[in-house]
Amino acid sequence: MPEFVYGAVDGTVTTFTVVAASAGAGISSAVILILGIANLITDRFSMGSSAYLAASAEHDDLVHNKEKRSSSKIIGLMTFLAFVIVGSVPVLPYLIDVIANLKISSTTLFYVSSILTAVVFVLIGFIKGKVSEQSPWRSSVITLTLGAIAAGLAYFAGDILASWLGVRL
Repeated sequence: MPEFVYGAVDGTVTTFTVVAASAGAGISSAVILILGIANLITDRFSMGSSAYLAASAEHDDLVHNKEKRSSSKIIGLMTFLAFVIVGSVPVLPYLIDVIANLKISSTTLFYVSSILTAVVFVLIGFIKGKVSEQSPWRSSVITLTLGAIAAGLAYFAGDILASWLGVRL
């Protein structure tokens, strides 16, 4: 379960920061979708393989010490799946907009993405709290706060850099 939470949080944070930075820079829905999906593909592979390698090294060490641990393949797969499934949420509004050719305003798409991502952060935090036998609500608030800080930093970085570099989209 820790690998699912880890993959879900990282997938959502990294994908939404790409969305937020792009929205801050005023990039179109299609380009945000391309960047978001590219992030999901490359980062999910990186996360899954890193989790596998870390678990494999830990497993080797534990086997040497006669302890048992979950299969490193399962840990890598859980991290990968959580990253892909949960990490896709921030780009869903953009995907729907592009596929259905709805031409929804970029501001509206960003608001919808933000709300969906906030709900995901709360759910991940709640699950984490339940599993770790801590306050699910406190865990939800912490997860949402950290995600919001990351998104805010990314949005303003995109906005400031686009202005500073004279990018007009």
